[in-house]
Amino acid sequence: MIKNASLKVYGMTCTLCSTTIECAVSEIEGIDKINVSYATEKARFEYDSDKINLEDIKRKIELLGFSVGEENEKNTDKGLTRQEIERNKLRNLFIISAILSIPLILGMILGTTGFCHNTFDPNSANKWGNTMETLRFKSSQLHNWKFQLTLATIVQFIIGFRFYKSSFYALKAKAFTMDLLVVIGTTAAYFYSLYIALFETVTYTLGMVNLYFESSVTIITLVLLGRYLESIAKSKTATSIKALNRLQPKTARILKTNIEHAVPIEKVSIGDILMVKPGEKIPVDGIVLTGYSYVDESMLTGESIPVEKKKDDLVTGASINKNGTFTFKATKVGDDTVFSNIIKLVEEAQESKAPIQKIADKVSGLFIPAVLAVSALTFVIWYFVIFDQQIFIIDIAIIHAVSVLVVSCPCALGLATPAALMVGMGKGAENGVLIKNGEKLEQCCKINTVVFDKTGTLTTGKLHVTDIISFNKKQISSLNIIEEKDLMILAASAEKPSEHPLGEAIYKYGKYNYEDEISTLDYFKYFPGKGVTALVDNKRVLIGNETFLTENSVDLWELKDNLSKLQKQGKTSVLIAVNNILAGAIAMQDKIKDTSADAIKSLNKKNIEIYMITGDNKNTALSVANKLGIKNIIADVQPENKTQEISKLKGKGKVVAMVGDGINDSPALATADIGFAVGSGTDAAIESGDIVLLKEDLRALPEAIELSRITMRKIKQNLFWAFIYNIIAIPIAVTGHLNSVIGAVAMSFSSISVLLNSLSLKRLKL
Repeated sequence: MIKNASLKVYGMTCTLCSTTIECAVSEIEGIDKINVSYATEKARFEYDSDKINLEDIKRKIELLGFSVGEENEKNTDKGLTRQEIERNKLRNLFIISAILSIPLILGMILGTTGFCHNTFDPNSANKWGNTMETLRFKSSQLHNWKFQLTLATIVQFIIGFRFYKSSFYALKAKAFTMDLLVVIGTTAAYFYSLYIALFETVTYTLGMVNLYFESSVTIITLVLLGRYLESIAKSKTATSIKALNRLQPKTARILKTNIEHAVPIEKVSIGDILMVKPGEKIPVDGIVLTGYSYVDESMLTGESIPVEKKKDDLVTGASINKNGTFTFKATKVGDDTVFSNIIKLVEEAQESKAPIQKIADKVSGLFIPAVLAVSALTFVIWYFVIFDQQIFIIDIAIIHAVSVLVVSCPCALGLATPAALMVGMGKGAENGVLIKNGEKLEQCCKINTVVFDKTGTLTTGKLHVTDIISFNKKQISSLNIIEEKDLMILAASAEKPSEHPLGEAIYKYGKYNYEDEISTLDYFKYFPGKGVTALVDNKRVLIGNETFLTENSVDLWELKDNLSKLQKQGKTSVLIAVNNILAGAIAMQDKIKDTSADAIKSLNKKNIEIYMITGDNKNTALSVANKLGIKNIIADVQPENKTQEISKLKGKGKVVAMVGDGINDSPALATADIGFAVGSGTDAAIESGDIVLLKEDLRALPEAIELSRITMRKIKQNLFWAFIYNIIAIPIAVTGHLNSVIGAVAMSFSSISVLLNSLSLKRLKL
């Protein structure tokens, strides 16, 4: 049985760690898919529970040197999450390491200041020279190699133990990580200094011992600082998920025998009757039983105007009740609520990989071996070629090789894409735009053609009856259909079970005006894109388009041109036949959404070609298209044929986006390069689209495209600077123009700069 699982993975130090886990776990029999995100510290995978269990997967990850926790694990006893504990640990290690490193760094500064300028030369007869000589004399203990060795050993092997541990497990898994570069570089500097101190004559320059312990400890200190700052920045990229989680209520009012009981939200079950008072958050999804109110659903749709709620209306968990009190029955609880599904969708999207990330992943995989080779070659060239094997200056060759190791930074490459994706998708979620994965985000900015469904997308989808026309009056009078009223009652009775917008409009009109006269159905069948057939009071009723009635052998001669005037007015008409006699037509009109025109204008400004596709006739379609400024119309299209029309456009080399209501247009949404589902957060809308526009405002569509373009721009900027940094920094280190300590600073802040550039997306106003 195939199952999906998600685990938190702690202890990853760079994106190469995530690659190591992916490679190791994917080799296990029974693993179908796996994706490990360094940015979110999560592993998501599909596995066959008949071949392997979750505990085996956990053990495999732990054998690689990482710790594993459940995705929904609770906070610790101290109220801190595992991420916060690790961040505090990094902070404390950095502080201790910095305190121990300062004496060595100070000693190094005092020993080299004389080379900076003649003014500070202790041999000079000026005031500054004398001051430097006094300082060196008073800090003579800093020059003691045993003192330096003691401090350096603590930093190298106690504080820096995490680097050794990570490298050991990585090598055991036949993988290379950033920690390996840190370990090799600092260990080389440490043991070379130890060798000089123990076996060589200790030389002094201007009163200072000529060792390099300060290089190893400073590198470790700065890497810890970089990791700490990186963890802070990473936590900020996930603030959208945290903000969404904070919107969920913690308690609910359950009614039992008309008595209120406040319980934790986890205790609510399907079927429970709950009460919500003014100003309270609705705890779970449900259906209103009694009462009346307005509900703020902005957290779900981004729409600030409260929505009216009355008996039989659906309410969504985490939305806010404004002014009335009502009771409702819970229909979805826990992880099954719409809001929980949205959070889950955003999390999965943030952890997905865009195709552009594959470039960075491939480069990162080759990066460490290449850097090790370049470092070794640097030592060989400097020592054997440039210095001609002069042993007394081998230290310079070693330091240059170490500089190459510590200045390189594959982390910046690995973070370039996921960091921007996390912030960009989080920004979209805050504005009611749910982007399901990185691939669709990347494709979104390439859209050059948008196809809109008409009914329910460009229009409100809430049709109202405008005209009722009778045909063959003599023949239908024998069937007790004397007035238009009789025809309307018959049609409303036939459409009672219908879920199609046209059928719903007919039934609602009939129920509102003639509720007591609506008849009970004996038979009903729906034919998608054509119409319905029903048995009402022993009369066979057909309601649908001309094609449907013709297929059922109904004579349409009486129809003639009677509908053309209605069609030119943009009204949609359905024909009614009773016992295979054309009885009449009902005309309806759909209102164009207030935001449709603005959305079309915005897309035109982006030079995006716009099409409207509809099952309505061409005249009706033209009426709507002309009002919106849409030039391309595809009319009289059956639902199953919409996919063919989308495929034709794709065949012309266009990158096509389909925009539909997320239910009837599911096949077309799936066929398009990108499917935009427009809905009010329904499950069907969330499932059917690649990108879900939760608010009924089509202006969110150009906003989504703009968000995609800006996010991709950030990703490309990140990748550019990450590549450029390494391309420039490594050659500078090879040529001996970069101190290893400065290299460590540059390495740490290259990753942070990528994260900060990604975080700038938070300031984007859609």
